[in-house]
Amino acid sequence: MAKDYQDPPPVPLIDGVEIRKWSFYRALIAEFMATLLFLYVTVLTVIGYKAETHGMGKKNVDSCGGVGILGIAWAFGGMIFVLVYCTAGISGGHINPAVTFGLFLGRKVSLVRAVMYMVAQCLGAISGVGLVKAFQKAHFQKHGGGANGVSDGYTIGTGLVAEIVGTFVLVYTVFSATDPKRNARDSHVPVLAPLPIGFAVFMVHLATIPITGTGINPARSLGSAVILNDQKAWNNHWIFWVGPFLGAAIAAFYHQFILRAGAVKALGSFRSNSHV
Repeated sequence: MAKDYQDPPPVPLIDGVEIRKWSFYRALIAEFMATLLFLYVTVLTVIGYKAETHGMGKKNVDSCGGVGILGIAWAFGGMIFVLVYCTAGISGGHINPAVTFGLFLGRKVSLVRAVMYMVAQCLGAISGVGLVKAFQKAHFQKHGGGANGVSDGYTIGTGLVAEIVGTFVLVYTVFSATDPKRNARDSHVPVLAPLPIGFAVFMVHLATIPITGTGINPARSLGSAVILNDQKAWNNHWIFWVGPFLGAAIAAFYHQFILRAGAVKALGSFRSNSHV
């Protein structure tokens, strides 16, 4: 039987045509705004939780009175679900340099688009956290601006591994949710794609908030570090870039070359061409 799907061809490494299209700049605006909104809501949630449990000067704080770690995880996962749903048809709904990097390695986006997306995401994150500071300056400074860092009792190596594995889960989910083979076989999957991506973010946050506060998104970590501009926020900041990028690269390799047998397909294509 003929295949019921067709893999799209790899995107050119450098695509000079797309930068002359309005759709490209519309996608950049979408990534900027989505990351701004993502950081605004999530960092506000983190700071609000810390203010409620640590900053009110109460001796006996009702542990059920705030959102808690579970609520923070829901804030991150829920916002990703909402924003991916809103922007998927415009920019692909990356909202994360690590996701963009993984899709670039999988030849889903060009180098120009990948770089510009990352710039837009980082600027959006800085702007989003800047809005939080503008509205909640006292709480923002007092409670660490939602900045990521390796928690006491954990080593740098543990934090790095947590970021690698957490980002692997996220980017692997992105590849799986947007797989053209699955989309063709299960027509309802494209509609549901934002749900598993948001849920992956939620689950990873549950596991890694106690370790690093959960980065898995370099723009998210950069936004808080830049606006807080505190030495503690910059300590070991490299973990929140190296970890997510390594995790994304491993996920891209695993999905494209192990699960989808990209290397075997490429070799088969090469052999067939050599006999023409």
